[in-house]
Amino acid sequence: MGQDKAAKSACLIREQPVTYEDYANLPDDGVRYEINDGRLEVMSPGPNAVHQLVLQQIEHHLLQNCAKDFIVLLAPIDLILSETEVRQPDLIMIRRDRLSLITKRGVEGAPDLIVEVLSPFSAKRDRQQKLHAYAKYCIPEYWIVDINNELLEQYLLTDQQYQLFEVYQENQPVHSQQLSCVFFTMREIMDSIPELPNF
Repeated sequence: MGQDKAAKSACLIREQPVTYEDYANLPDDGVRYEINDGRLEVMSPGPNAVHQLVLQQIEHHLLQNCAKDFIVLLAPIDLILSETEVRQPDLIMIRRDRLSLITKRGVEGAPDLIVEVLSPFSAKRDRQQKLHAYAKYCIPEYWIVDINNELLEQYLLTDQQYQLFEVYQENQPVHSQQLSCVFFTMREIMDSIPELPNF
């Protein structure tokens, strides 16, 4: 039985293009996948504790300031940008007047904001593949959070390409013209992370 599942998974990885339907019918083998331009890709190993704590703090600040106008969703949730482009961002933010994007399958269409927190295994994918895909499908704002350097890179969409608009560090308030409720600093985020003796 286990070999049948592995064979089915391997066949889907080779097929071109892989669609959301193929992805939805994958065996529950404990592995997380994304579809990158019709190619099924195994996601990196699960994030570590600091990654999750930073993500929780960003979510906390967004909900504290923006919950009236937006909802915030955390991974794992499928972001279906097309039948051949399915991603699982760390965080998705959607304006409440656009909640029709949320379906039984996941989020279908471009949210207002995506946040990815870098990990050693995901940095290349987040900075290259996802940067390109999120721009291609017209997501207006993309944040990359670099824990090691304690900074947040803010990318804004211009002519279907992202431009690096600002890099936020220390006590510089993170803000957004499109998401006016946003207000926090990377110092607040990082100072809230407890010392982990075995990390």
